[in-house]
Amino acid sequence: MKKTLVAATVFASLMGSAAMSETVGVSMALFDDNFLTVLRNGIDADAKKMGVDVQIEDAQNDVSKQLDQINNFIASGVDAIIVNPVDTSATQAMSDAAEKSGVPLVYVNREPINVDTLPKGQAFVASNEADSGTLETKQLCANWKAEGKSSVNVYVMEGELSNQAAVQRTQDIHDVIDGPDCGVKVNIIDQQTANWSRDQAQNLMTNWLSTGKAFDGVIANNDEMAIGAIQAMKAAGIDMKSVQVGGVDATQDALVAMQQGDLDVTVFQNAAAQGGGALDAALKLIKGETVNRKVYVPFELVTPENIGNYLKKN
Repeated sequence: MKKTLVAATVFASLMGSAAMSETVGVSMALFDDNFLTVLRNGIDADAKKMGVDVQIEDAQNDVSKQLDQINNFIASGVDAIIVNPVDTSATQAMSDAAEKSGVPLVYVNREPINVDTLPKGQAFVASNEADSGTLETKQLCANWKAEGKSSVNVYVMEGELSNQAAVQRTQDIHDVIDGPDCGVKVNIIDQQTANWSRDQAQNLMTNWLSTGKAFDGVIANNDEMAIGAIQAMKAAGIDMKSVQVGGVDATQDALVAMQQGDLDVTVFQNAAAQGGGALDAALKLIKGETVNRKVYVPFELVTPENIGNYLKKN
């Protein structure tokens, strides 16, 4: 009788623990993206360490699909939701849905348009985009100055124009080259979006090369586009030592390109730390703890001189 009672108590305890395990729904803008894959894996790895059940879904770059995922998470009774927004200008509806249902919501990596008016129980975890393009462009300016150039002609590749990070990183570029910190006159020949895509960037760079205009470098909003530009330039027989190329994220592919002497500057965005930070914020909100509306993970400049510090990250 006593053994049966003990066994029942242990079973009840285990069932209670299982019932207490938090469930977090995660909607990622796109699975097929190198940086976002690292971020997603960071969330998953930390969840396993903490014993948290995460349901991660791919919005496939579709705003409507992402909103459906959020509503489905709410209907299924998750304890919290993490969202990597497809379109940062479409986040108000997501916040409204989560607030109405009382489910905590954390945006990660991409800043929602309503970040300054997020209701109680919602937060944003990322890196401050005011630093990303700034670090990138300042270093490129320094590189051109070190080459003895006083004036350069460049191309600028933008990410998705609906994305706050793309808008801010491009603004950073203009702020640096129009301000006192560059030290070199930078003339932008053309500025177009390649939607964060390596393939689109390669096609865009190929089109630019067909004009025959002389240029000194490419400033890209992310590494994937920088790599696409590099591939187009190498295919055209351009000596990569004659141009400066910058990106953002410090992905593994980007670091390989830097080791090969093709990529000159990138900026480390700690994807794993952002993912883990988003999960941590979600769990605190579930418990009713206070979380800052904006939680920032610092960007870090990466050059050939300090690349060794970043080879095992992202």
